[in-house]
Amino acid sequence: RCLLGVCPVSARCLPGVCSERRAGALRPPPPAGSLRARCPARSQLAGGDEVSHARSRNYVSESEVCKLESVPLDFGDYHPLKPITVTESKTKKMNRKGSTSSTSSSSSSSMMDPLSSVLDGTDPLSLFAAAADPVTTVPPMDGARRKREKDESSAVGSDFEPWSNKRGEILARYTTTEKKLHLTRLEELDDLEEGSQKELLNLTQQDYMNRIEELNQSLKDAWSSDQKVKALKIVIQCSKLLSDTTVIQFYPSKFVLITDILDTFGKLVYERILSMCMDNRVSLPDNFSPESVNDTAKETCLNWFFKIASIRELIPRFYVEAAILKCNKFLSKTGISECLPRLTSMIRGIGDPLVAVYARAYLCRVGMEVAPQLKESLNKNFFDFLLTFKQIHGDTVQNQLVVQCVEIPLYLTLYSPAIDWILQCIAYHAPDVLLTEMMERCKKLGNNALLLNSVMSAFRAEFIAARSMDFIGMIKECDESGFPKHLLFRSLGLNLALADPPENDRLQILNEAWKVITKLKNPQDYINCAEVWVEYTCRHFTKREVNTVLADVIKHMTPDRAFEDAYPQLQTIIQKVITYIYDFALLFSVEKFLPFLDMFQKESVRVEVCKCIMESFIKHQQESTKDPVILNALLHICKTMHDSVNRILKGKHFTIQSSKHFENETNVIFEL
Repeated sequence: RCLLGVCPVSARCLPGVCSERRAGALRPPPPAGSLRARCPARSQLAGGDEVSHARSRNYVSESEVCKLESVPLDFGDYHPLKPITVTESKTKKMNRKGSTSSTSSSSSSSMMDPLSSVLDGTDPLSLFAAAADPVTTVPPMDGARRKREKDESSAVGSDFEPWSNKRGEILARYTTTEKKLHLTRLEELDDLEEGSQKELLNLTQQDYMNRIEELNQSLKDAWSSDQKVKALKIVIQCSKLLSDTTVIQFYPSKFVLITDILDTFGKLVYERILSMCMDNRVSLPDNFSPESVNDTAKETCLNWFFKIASIRELIPRFYVEAAILKCNKFLSKTGISECLPRLTSMIRGIGDPLVAVYARAYLCRVGMEVAPQLKESLNKNFFDFLLTFKQIHGDTVQNQLVVQCVEIPLYLTLYSPAIDWILQCIAYHAPDVLLTEMMERCKKLGNNALLLNSVMSAFRAEFIAARSMDFIGMIKECDESGFPKHLLFRSLGLNLALADPPENDRLQILNEAWKVITKLKNPQDYINCAEVWVEYTCRHFTKREVNTVLADVIKHMTPDRAFEDAYPQLQTIIQKVITYIYDFALLFSVEKFLPFLDMFQKESVRVEVCKCIMESFIKHQQESTKDPVILNALLHICKTMHDSVNRILKGKHFTIQSSKHFENETNVIFEL
């Protein structure tokens, strides 16, 4: 057939298709190898003198090129006529992971006999012999047991701080006194039209929390009454609230409250699908495979995902799907690993950086619950956040802060719970190299103080302590306008209280930190840092350095009786001092120790401090002493406790047998 019409050899060239026949024009001969040249009839029809011929071919050389590669064969191992033998094959697990050794006398050739392949390598006589002499095989449950052990090893351990521990702290810290909170009415959820829900305006924080609790209970009631559509509507409307930053300082607490509802919804959906998999009232094991899930449960699970995929708005669609992420286990083994990168990419469509970082925190939280071994998604979430971190200083965010009268330092603290959680997930059982990478990324962002503080809070104290001088250098270069440096030194001190830095750097670390701490004008900021670094000083230095630190604390906390607002921190300092200096001759020789005790002028607090000192003395003083300094100080402490005894006990005698600790072997009698 001619490519431009019906071949003219049969005189049936289609009119209007073959232009040569229609026009009858003479055309120059086509170039060799062209489409026209391949049809000799077309060439003659066009009036050309040239006729094309078939290409000459060298079949011998083509056969050499196309034939299969020959493989040398050792006839000692294989021969086409050699009979097939069936033998026992054993597999032994080696110490090295992934190594196995097998012994078999069967043929090792990859070629198969077409007759024996029907029997899968066995014949009826061999099967009969195997039934008469059973072969020891691996129990069928052994594979399941190995899988369960693998899953347990990849699960989060007790050393991972759960979200529930952080929940109360966030709710207590991020509060508001404004009446600008708004919430959807429960009765409006029955309206099917999107965007028609009315809102309750001018709610206080407590009213808002009560309304959220009502929504949570309404979700449970709707679910128990088999109103699944209404339950889904409640979750969608609650998720929409996470896009609202009208009262921005309350957003972390709002996130905690709303995600509680999402967690409830995710649990209800998962348990419903799991109940559908029960066979003869026997539920699936914890480490079930998708193959063991029946079609009805899979269809129900897919139906939930299809409903969620039809949600128009990005934020509720993301949050609701993340809430039921665990349900992917019913569909496929790779469902979770495929959904996490997709959900991570969805967050890139959220414009507000604060809303986006909390969405990433929620995805990391759910990911750690269902697949903690998938670290790539965690890292990707954090690195995506770093790419968008510059939005904080953009016009949109800055204009929003001006409208709400929120300063940038306060605004940056709103990111801390989310970033701390993301980094905690990343740092869990992470290698030392990852900390180095995080430090490099912080340097590229200009040593951002917020990120640096979160890194020091997330990674293991041993890793931080080993790089103490590097962190101090980065802290010095930080811009203090957004995040104060004393908070960075406090975070560093918390790590050094748990792990020791290099011995040659210890004094320089203390000097660098105390240079910043001693310049703090706010007494509360000062004492929050000082209480942390007192432990570092007591742990690594002599009474001279301890005395210097106590003197500096007295100097800062005495003016305007600032110590009255810092009794908890001052008590912590005393406890740390007597923990590391339990030689009371040395302790009472510290010049500023007793003047430090004089700052406890509230009677109840003073008595508690005296009790701690006496308990430490009784625990560590094993020999009698004649030291007048110790005797005088302890009698002063005992008198303080004596004076605080309740008046109900007045007139009674209490005797303290002190011969164990005092040389004169007399009884100290308190007349009440």
